[in-house]
Amino acid sequence: MVKSLTFSYDKRSLKIYLFLDKYRYLCYHVLIMKLSDYAKKVGISYRTAWRWFKTGKIAGYQMDTGTIIITEDDEPEKMQKVAIYVRVSSSENKSNLDTQAERLKDYCAAKGYQVHKVVREIGSGINDNRQKLLKLLSDASITTIVVEHKDRLTRFGFRYIETLLSQNRRQIEVVNLAEDLLEDLVSIIYSFCARLYGRRRAKRKTEKVTKALKADSE
Repeated sequence: MVKSLTFSYDKRSLKIYLFLDKYRYLCYHVLIMKLSDYAKKVGISYRTAWRWFKTGKIAGYQMDTGTIIITEDDEPEKMQKVAIYVRVSSSENKSNLDTQAERLKDYCAAKGYQVHKVVREIGSGINDNRQKLLKLLSDASITTIVVEHKDRLTRFGFRYIETLLSQNRRQIEVVNLAEDLLEDLVSIIYSFCARLYGRRRAKRKTEKVTKALKADSE
């Protein structure tokens, strides 16, 4: 016959048990390391890690000696891996691939990103069977994809791709977002002008509005 076992704790024993249980959780689930080691682990520069600590993006504390200790939950965070994606429509513009890539490398350096890979591709923005892009999107280890304009990634369905990636804590970072917003605005203006004036006059009207918008921004 098996007897059931019961345990009784006094208040002091219970406190010790809870403390040990909490300590065990910290040992298994929380990163405790210097800021410099944390920066290396997640693949960012020390300056970026320091900025994250100062803005509260990562948890930690500063010792009397000045050393910053990071105490981050090790489970949800994913090591940051940055990839650059550049594209041109035809082989005639192949030289622009390197130009795009260099601009984005400079951008990533300014942001403190360590670039894991640069993907160059020739193909139409409306082609949904670009093998290099599909491979990049399928690579779950890449957390951030940097592009110069939204249309460098795709002409249609950008928001769908962005939403799907965000479900896996991945993101697309667009450098020249302001120019993309202007292009979206121009498309809307053209659509309205076409309804009001017809397609022939819509183009001229849209060009006038676009010229005025660019003049105001300057």
